[in-house]
Amino acid sequence: MLGKGVVGGGGGTKAPKPSFVSYVRPEEIHTNEKEVTEKEVTLHLLPGEQLLCEASTVLKYVQEDSCQRGIYGKLVCTDFKIAFLGDDESALDNDETQFKNKVIGENDITLHCVDQIYGVFDEKKKPLFGQLKKYPEKLIIHCKDLRVFHFGLRYTKEEEVKRIVSGIIHHTQAPKLLKRLFLFSYATAAQNNTATDPKNHTVMFDTLKDWCWELERTKGNVKYKAVSVNEGYKVSDRLPAYFVVPTPLPEEDVRCFQGRGIPIWCWSCHNGCALLKMSALPKEQDDGLLQIQKSFLDGIYKTVHRPPYEIVKTEDLSSNFLSLQDIQTAYSKFKQLFLIDNSTEFWDTDIKWFSLLESSSWLDIIRRCLKKAIEITECLEAQNMNVLLLEENASDLCCLLSSLVQVMMDPHCRTRVGFQSLVQKEWIMGGHCFLDRCNHLRQSDKEEHQRQLSLPLTQSKSSPKRGFFREETDHLIKNLLGKRISKLINSSDELQDNFREFYESWHSKPTDYHGLLLPHIEGPEIKVWAQRYLRWIPEAQILGGGRVATMSKLLEMMEEVEHLQEKIDERHHSQGALPAEAPSLLRSSARLSSLFPFALLQRHSSKPVLPTSGWKALGDEEDLAKREDEFVDLGDV
Repeated sequence: MLGKGVVGGGGGTKAPKPSFVSYVRPEEIHTNEKEVTEKEVTLHLLPGEQLLCEASTVLKYVQEDSCQRGIYGKLVCTDFKIAFLGDDESALDNDETQFKNKVIGENDITLHCVDQIYGVFDEKKKPLFGQLKKYPEKLIIHCKDLRVFHFGLRYTKEEEVKRIVSGIIHHTQAPKLLKRLFLFSYATAAQNNTATDPKNHTVMFDTLKDWCWELERTKGNVKYKAVSVNEGYKVSDRLPAYFVVPTPLPEEDVRCFQGRGIPIWCWSCHNGCALLKMSALPKEQDDGLLQIQKSFLDGIYKTVHRPPYEIVKTEDLSSNFLSLQDIQTAYSKFKQLFLIDNSTEFWDTDIKWFSLLESSSWLDIIRRCLKKAIEITECLEAQNMNVLLLEENASDLCCLLSSLVQVMMDPHCRTRVGFQSLVQKEWIMGGHCFLDRCNHLRQSDKEEHQRQLSLPLTQSKSSPKRGFFREETDHLIKNLLGKRISKLINSSDELQDNFREFYESWHSKPTDYHGLLLPHIEGPEIKVWAQRYLRWIPEAQILGGGRVATMSKLLEMMEEVEHLQEKIDERHHSQGALPAEAPSLLRSSARLSSLFPFALLQRHSSKPVLPTSGWKALGDEEDLAKREDEFVDLGDV
């Protein structure tokens, strides 16, 4: 096979050097290129999408191992995405799967999804940006959705390498003008298919009619009204052109503070209670202006507190909940567990999995968001109270919590059309700052901040010496349900009586999937999404792999067990009998996988009970039972 054994290694752990070199004649390379071209599929372009540059004979590496295998094909860059067209694409095109993405393929990366680009020069990995004097033999792309792509350029023509690498760097990292974003080209070229029936199509909420339809669907039109005071964005560019407010509220009040301090309707419950949101008034130092603001807010609260409106509970998210910086920091730590370059790095990191996962605080943030959404749901459903979400701009955490509440309480929002309409209403029309939060324009200061947060895990600070399971192993269950993951577990003593009763009562009944749905928020139930994040475990990547994939891994494990038995027999004959405690250790000790305790125990790991590093360690004199975070004596549990 062309290049087998001579393809350059990636970053991180170096692959073993080849034991042979394959010399291929130029005519053979030409023949292989021709074969690749014949098998390539047509590049699918969206309306307004233009091809910018391309390179042939690019090798897309397989990432499960370090054997340097891959698929040859063409790497292209458009003004919307980076795409790899290889031999496997033809099989995907013929697959009539129901859940196929119609916009981007499995080997497509939208330009805005690129987090960081690395190049490999003489087996050394370096970040790429700006003008390059030397071009890499391998390209590594880290994506914001935690995918990692490796492309070998060793057999690509030099001019094509320069064009494709320079093009990708420029179009993913260079600052952009707003009008140069692909969405404007697409909007101009795409046909405007306006739907007439909101029940069967995504509601765009860009007309007064759409809001009136949503009010009627949720029975909120009795107490709330759709207004057009911001039509043409003449009052505020943060608010949608049309939105919903309480019926008694004069439209003139919306203009007073550019829409700030106004309770804006999100959704109505079946009992008439509503979820509202409000952006905070600007902070003023002048006593006269403060008095004006106070009088204005007093009038607003009197409007929503009098009949027919129920009691209003205010949730101040800016001061009593998570900060955006907390979320950004936690996610930046969390994603470093997955943005790695090969399976060897993954299993080396896995030794400190629990410590790194806990120190990121990401699962705790997920739990807190779900808990807050359930608290809001309890107020609406059980206490018949309106809930007013208060945030500085009402466009970040308000969008998140409002969406979670509606998914839990409204079955329509759990349908495909309903969920798309929910995203359009709460995030797009809700004014979430996608342009700033995602840094679509690639502003230099924000991009430098992202680059610092996206360093590989191997360059981060070392984890604490003591790990997740530092207590005695006889108390495993106590550790799992005790202080070691106290951040992830919400004990009943912390919950308010009403909330606890509501939460436990719902979970004690049979689930009605067409009614209210509440997630579990206990620590072990907050799980890492294995098929999304743990992509280095083959079992998590094979959908419907079935018994063939399982048996393959079982045979691999059996081979390693036999190899271990041979080593034990050798040591037994050469050094005498093993210590008395050793057989007990081998029988009752097991390496907990990265999925435990955040996944069900019946999920069978496809990896060996011990990683390769564990087998090598058997030759050392160190007692395995004293290893930090790597082995846990399960005993009789």
